Amino acid sequence: MSNETNAMGSANSAWRPVQVYAMAAICLLIGLPIGYLIRGSAQPAPNPAVVAAPTGNIGASASPNNGGAPARMPSLDDMKRMANKQAEPLLAELQKKPNDAALFNKIALTYKAAHQFDRAAEYFKKSLDIDPKNIAVRDDYASCLYYLGDADGALAQLNKSLSYDPKHAGTLFNIGTIEWKGKGDVDGAVASWKKLLQLNPNFERKDTVEQLIEEAQKSKGQVAGGQKS
Repeated sequence: MSNETNAMGSANSAWRPVQVYAMAAICLLIGLPIGYLIRGSAQPAPNPAVVAAPTGNIGASASPNNGGAPARMPSLDDMKRMANKQAEPLLAELQKKPNDAALFNKIALTYKAAHQFDRAAEYFKKSLDIDPKNIAVRDDYASCLYYLGDADGALAQLNKSLSYDPKHAGTLFNIGTIEWKGKGDVDGAVASWKKLLQLNPNFERKDTVEQLIEEAQKSKGQVAGGQKS
């Protein structure tokens, strides 16, 4: 399981299904490419563009706590408040363990789950200051930078991860994704993905990577064709 998945069990136990669906909807509305990046490990996150939507009207779902009244989908501000509330006990514990890298990571993941990427990045960085060789945390940090619009900063962090583990599949996958989606560099993306497959021939998502290579190369051809016309 990914770094994010492993640490979120206790932090997100209070999140209801309607809130989770709402977060996915918000991601699509604000254009965050959540579905493209691997979260701190070699397990790709599902692409929200191809995830089946829940049946029925989410906004009109009955809540067991309100007698069947429509459940309001949370806004980003709502999610921020929920994340702050869930982070309170972790922040209190941090006062006793100021050098606990894992605790900083848990706080970061709490904020990342609520799409508070600026706060998440802050705590991921603090975790890395203590444990700089934790590739899973660094990859999550890089994803936050990317979601915040700093593709170059994200690539710098991912390349730092490769200095510790040149074969790390998740890192190579994410570099390719950001090169393509964040920088428009198809050649750089394809090179990273081909390196991933060369160094990790048994990568469990090999078919996905091969498909991405094909799509990226096809997109480059379409752009070239458009310029000629």
